[in-house]
Amino acid sequence: MAEQKNLTFLLESEYYGIPILKVKEIIGMMEITRIPRMPNFIRGVINLRGKIIPVMDLRAKFGLKQEGYKERTCIIVIEIETDGVIRQHGLVVDSVSEVLKLDDTEIEPPLKYGESGEANFLTGIGKAKDKVIMLLDVDKIFTSIELDVMSKINETM
Repeated sequence: MAEQKNLTFLLESEYYGIPILKVKEIIGMMEITRIPRMPNFIRGVINLRGKIIPVMDLRAKFGLKQEGYKERTCIIVIEIETDGVIRQHGLVVDSVSEVLKLDDTEIEPPLKYGESGEANFLTGIGKAKDKVIMLLDVDKIFTSIELDVMSKINETM
C-alpha cells in the first residue's frame, strides 16, 4: 500500500493538497511587484533571497471569489519542471493546514466532468477524518501557455 505525503492548504473553505516533495518552502505574505499585462492570476514577482519568483494567486486561477489577504495568507514556493528546467513559483493560498499522509485506500480517482487535456490537474480526492482534500498535480495546474509566460518572467528578471 503506497503512502503519499501532501501539504494541505485552504482556499475559501475547501482543502487542497500538493505533494510535499514539490514544496520548497512556505513564506508569509510579502510585497509582490506587479508586472503589467499579465493574466489576472499572476500577481507579479517577489525577490526571495536574491531570486526572482513569479507568484500566482490560486483563488484567481480557480475562479474563486477574491478577498483581501488576511493574517494567515501565505505563499507556498513550489518547484515545477518545464522543458527539463526546474523553476520555482509561488502560490498564494488562504492558509496552510498540515502535512497529511494518505494511503491508496484514502484516495478516490478525480471526477471526470468536461475536462480538457490541459485542465486535468486533479490527481485524486483524498479522504481524511471528516475532510475532503482535492489533490493537485502542480505540474498541471497551469497550462503550457501560462508556464511559458512564467518561464519568460524568470528568464528576464
